[in-house]
Amino acid sequence: MANSVQRAFDLAAGDYDRARRRLVPGFDDFYRTAIDLIPFGREDEIDVLDLGAGTGLLSAFVAYSFPRARITMLDISDEMLAQARVRFELGGDRFRFIVSDYAEAPLEGSYDAVVSALSIHHLADAQKAALFSQVHAALKPGGAFVNGDQFRATTKALEKSHHGRWLARVRELGVGEKDLAQALERMKFDRTATLDDQLRWMREAGFGAIDCAYQHLIFTVYSGRK
Repeated sequence: MANSVQRAFDLAAGDYDRARRRLVPGFDDFYRTAIDLIPFGREDEIDVLDLGAGTGLLSAFVAYSFPRARITMLDISDEMLAQARVRFELGGDRFRFIVSDYAEAPLEGSYDAVVSALSIHHLADAQKAALFSQVHAALKPGGAFVNGDQFRATTKALEKSHHGRWLARVRELGVGEKDLAQALERMKFDRTATLDDQLRWMREAGFGAIDCAYQHLIFTVYSGRK
């Protein structure tokens, strides 16, 4: 499964950012909410880990909002991270890149914030719960975990409705058929979980101050503190 996911994202790397705005209705609110949930001041020197960083899109928002942050980007796809290296090539040692499968390899280092966008839903439920515990262990006291991701509705009927509304909306936004076909192909590897389950796993991992600050169509943004 991991190799299949890696292959799908390797193939999409070149066009990923361009298509993202149309594939995530509410793009600005989704990413803005994720940034707003990072509980530090603009001038704070913080260490941030971006899980499933891909081309570095979320990290770019973090870097702009926290100009003294040191950011580690971790992803299974070297092709995706190649795009991130180009994006941040003038940033020097403020940015670090790790090719790794966080579902299999332990998280190394200690961070003030761990963030992720549209990545963790590829894990099986038990892997998600285990990852949340790893993230909690990797955070410094007072640190925060922020996850912007897809979620599964509580019933099959609601899930069908949410997906249908998402599909209609992205077509209204003018997504290209090639981009949509690639997105639908990647979605074959999705293992979404309900929001209730994800927040429960957060609590079981030891997180407090858990907050779901955004929910729209198939997308959500939530956070917790150590």
